Amino acid sequence: QSTGLERERKMSAELSFRERQKLRKLKRQKRLAGEDDSESSSGPPTGLAAEEGVPTKEKPWNPVEISSDHVRRPLVEESSFATLFPSYREKYLLEVWPDVKKALIAHGIAADLDVVEGSMTVRTTRAVIDPFIIVKSRDVIKLLSRSVPLHQALRLLEDDVNCDVVKIGGLVRNKERFVKRRQRLIGPNGATLKAIEILTGCYVLVQGKTVSAIGSFKGLKMVRKIVEDCMKNIHPVLSNQTIDD
Repeated sequence: QSTGLERERKMSAELSFRERQKLRKLKRQKRLAGEDDSESSSGPPTGLAAEEGVPTKEKPWNPVEISSDHVRRPLVEESSFATLFPSYREKYLLEVWPDVKKALIAHGIAADLDVVEGSMTVRTTRAVIDPFIIVKSRDVIKLLSRSVPLHQALRLLEDDVNCDVVKIGGLVRNKERFVKRRQRLIGPNGATLKAIEILTGCYVLVQGKTVSAIGSFKGLKMVRKIVEDCMKNIHPVLSNQTIDD
């Protein structure tokens, strides 16, 4: 009797095990069928979920626009930056300064021009919404002092536009070599400089012992590499070819 009971138990255990295997296969087939439907409708899955075989769906995140309603309190302290400008920029700055003040006050930044001391100052007000705008305004007046036109300098107030100032005065000791390599960077009638601007998508200005650039982070990195290589006696055309490759 005991052996018969043991046989019945073994048979029932084997049947339950087979049934569980069948259920697992059915679930796996249903899951794979669901993955095929999701791939045909929303494209191939990406990331960790794709490796594990789990279907993923894109989550439509709603972009949040920052407005004055989000800022409950003004900034605790006032921040300000000042920069000096050369005397030959005085006439141009006096002409465009009303436009500079109009553009900055729209972001809650006050701007002052001191012709006696030869300085420009920007400071925050209680109307500032974005605290980082003061850093952008500092870069605007810094570029204006380096002979950058107003319409190019005001591009910095946009979120995806940045600037970089490459100091090339200390890269070459010999003055004659420095002048030749700087002229090589500009090219005949500015052709090389124009090619660099088209390649990198940045505005580039060579003035004195500095090179000012305005554009995206990726383009600014490319401009810095080209300028530094040119000062190391590597022609900009060769740098352009390596970047294209």
